[in-house]
Amino acid sequence: MSTVDVRRAADRSATTTSWLNSRHSFSFGDHYDPNNTHHGLLMVNNDDIVAPGSGFDTHPHRDMEIVTWVLRGELTHRDSLGNSGVVYPGLAQRMSAGTGILHSEKNDSADKPVHFVQMWVVPDEPGGDPGYQHAEVDEALAGGGLVPIASGIPGRDAAITIGNRRAALHCARLSAGDGVALPAAPYLHLFVTRGQLALEDAGELCEGDAVRFTACDGRRVTAVTPAEILAWEMHAGLGG
Repeated sequence: MSTVDVRRAADRSATTTSWLNSRHSFSFGDHYDPNNTHHGLLMVNNDDIVAPGSGFDTHPHRDMEIVTWVLRGELTHRDSLGNSGVVYPGLAQRMSAGTGILHSEKNDSADKPVHFVQMWVVPDEPGGDPGYQHAEVDEALAGGGLVPIASGIPGRDAAITIGNRRAALHCARLSAGDGVALPAAPYLHLFVTRGQLALEDAGELCEGDAVRFTACDGRRVTAVTPAEILAWEMHAGLGG
């Protein structure tokens, strides 16, 4: 049976420090709720703002596909594979943690915060090789439709690949009045990164709101103001 579970931005748990404002769509760190650990294959959807000259020091990950999407500012990435660079709006980044990887994420700006969404999905199999990839998608997004940002689904092209054959991430930047049909899938997670939208048969969505669908039927979202969305299409849940 199809379900539509709207989660409001203000209801998210938050981690706040002198340099970080992180809002969590699911249980994360010290914020644990056994009834809110994931949706489909998506384990983490963190909405982070990092102050100038600050960031996450070198830390480990393993057995997770990590996709980072910057909304404003720039995020400097360095990892133990020797990859380094700056992630900015319109550049999609994926890090496969595999058997283990170390990385840091810093805001090297002297005066501007960086705002980004980081999303984690489980890989098909644990113990894979660590890896890294990034790709430009700004030009594709200018068309206004739903653009595949990351995918592991066989035969489904996307800007970057992930190590899960049942998951894909889409993005759309919409002008006021424009709409898109969401992918039909057993699980879908919709996150509003900016603007206001109307979700068919469910009402208005604002920045930071999320919707968890089961048996998503391809309903439409229409921008009320200029808006951007991220949508995870998932053809399995944890355990298959």
